[in-house]
Amino acid sequence: MRLSIITPATAPSSPSAPNTELNILAGLVIGAALGTGWALLKARFDTKVRGEEDLRRITDVPLLGGTAFDTDAQKKPLLTQASHQSPRAESFRQIRTNLQFAGVGTKSKITLVTSSLPGEGKSTTAINIAIAMAQSGKRVVLVDADLRRPSTADYLGIESSVGLTTALVGTAAVESLLQPWGDDELFVLASGQIPPNPSELLGSGAMSKLLNQLEQDFDAVIVDAPPLIPVTDASVLAQVVGGVVLVVGSSKVKSQDLQKSIELLQLVGANILGVVLNLLPTNGPDAYSYSYYSYDSMSTQAGRAQPTKTSRSVNASHMKVGRRSIARQVVMQNGASKSR
Repeated sequence: MRLSIITPATAPSSPSAPNTELNILAGLVIGAALGTGWALLKARFDTKVRGEEDLRRITDVPLLGGTAFDTDAQKKPLLTQASHQSPRAESFRQIRTNLQFAGVGTKSKITLVTSSLPGEGKSTTAINIAIAMAQSGKRVVLVDADLRRPSTADYLGIESSVGLTTALVGTAAVESLLQPWGDDELFVLASGQIPPNPSELLGSGAMSKLLNQLEQDFDAVIVDAPPLIPVTDASVLAQVVGGVVLVVGSSKVKSQDLQKSIELLQLVGANILGVVLNLLPTNGPDAYSYSYYSYDSMSTQAGRAQPTKTSRSVNASHMKVGRRSIARQVVMQNGASKSR
């Protein structure tokens, strides 16, 4: 066999493979499709409530405020353990102020604090609301009505063997069971011994009589109740109090559970004062941040103060409220300052 050269070979000016432009275009299209698909699947199956935007898809119940996740708060959960000017302290002062506005028109001084499920922070929220109210000069009593998993005594370091159940069974008068706590006018009624019939005790006439007595003796009564979904205790108590605060732990509860909790409260005719978002992230779209505003006199001749925004921002206090006006935020902040 004889071989002959017909046309001499020439080197190509560009590689035939891989086709970079085609591969980049295909990658962009496939990546966009996969990203969109993942986002849709996540939105479809991940129904956890993470922030105000998720809350608003479920209910229009007022948002009283929120607290950000703080690693220090796990070891030091009490308001008195934080700096007076800390974002966490300011958050609870804001909640206290908004709660006062939410309770306008409500004759009862009794506020029930509950949540949908365990682990959302309802007990620490109830305790810190009571502390914040006492710091404002009110005479406050905190009642641990979680007769299944009481925790108030452990948080506050008080005696837990006598308290609410002791009074309900008539062993001792409630006045002798109140334990003073802290430097302000805050008194605590611990749970007492855990009974075999919590729902019956909490729904009894003795419980209503006890709450009425406390309401006459104190400026505010804060009741820490069990979660709504696992047991009926909170639903029973919600019928005899002035209002209910629902604590929602960020990423701790699903939208369907929160919806069920609200329906349970509405079913018994409870007055839902608002929601407190707890354990909010400090970064991302659901982050909680707070800006300080100061008012300095800019001109003595004009005789009036001009507002200037301090270039200082701290995580974990005021909820970013989307398109709400700056004026509304300033009004709310002024209300918080006046109530300190």
